[in-house]
Amino acid sequence: MLIDSHAHLQFSQFGQDRQAVIQRATQAGVSHIVIIGTDLTSSREAFELAEQSGLYATVGFHPHAAATFSDESLEELEELVAEDRVVAIGEIGLDYFRDLSPRDSQVKAFKRQLLLAVERDLPVVIHVRNAHEDVASILDEYAGRLRAAVFHCYAGGIELAQCYLDQGFYFSVSGQITYRGSVSLRETVSRIPIENILVETDAPYLTPQPVRGRRNEPCFLVHTARRLAQLKGMRYDEVCRITSSNAARLFSIKL
Repeated sequence: MLIDSHAHLQFSQFGQDRQAVIQRATQAGVSHIVIIGTDLTSSREAFELAEQSGLYATVGFHPHAAATFSDESLEELEELVAEDRVVAIGEIGLDYFRDLSPRDSQVKAFKRQLLLAVERDLPVVIHVRNAHEDVASILDEYAGRLRAAVFHCYAGGIELAQCYLDQGFYFSVSGQITYRGSVSLRETVSRIPIENILVETDAPYLTPQPVRGRRNEPCFLVHTARRLAQLKGMRYDEVCRITSSNAARLFSIKL
């Protein structure tokens, strides 16, 4: 059993075969999928798909969409987080690599969504790129108040990871750990305790090496889990069990 802790099955790339994708995931041993929102529209769609298919959803504004974050959209997020199938606020954070939204807008949206997570006692799914210092500083403001957090597609170093480990946070690894050039990432992941690791596809992106070049989907999560097992010197079934338990604990999912 595996849990895909981060997928975007509501995206248009799955418009023609979404239910077949979910079926293939089940056949591959992926028992649960968390569908991640990135703005108001995709958050609504994530929730609706979760309701229809027995999956789970998160809702939130990705830093790329932060410029569209408003008091009105926050009110709609507040309504969505009350739904049983919504298990976290996310994907939220800062992205100073693409800077698709002004940085002040990113910071404002990030902080307000963190506050919503505190108010509703929900975990957060964090996206960070070229902005680790600012993310760490902002998270310090919420120290002791956030229920939990997971760093999606974590790509920072082990020193920074240790700071987050001290706060009990989680790290989600994707098909990136299978890429030939991801040597430093594999070194970092090998040093993070398995009890703090989740696995994800980020579908339709970051397809694992054995099937790279194709649209990513949850059934391909097995390739990431197998590579993680190799890095940890563990049996594949043990990695499946522990990472699934971690995800279930983070998102309050019953296994």
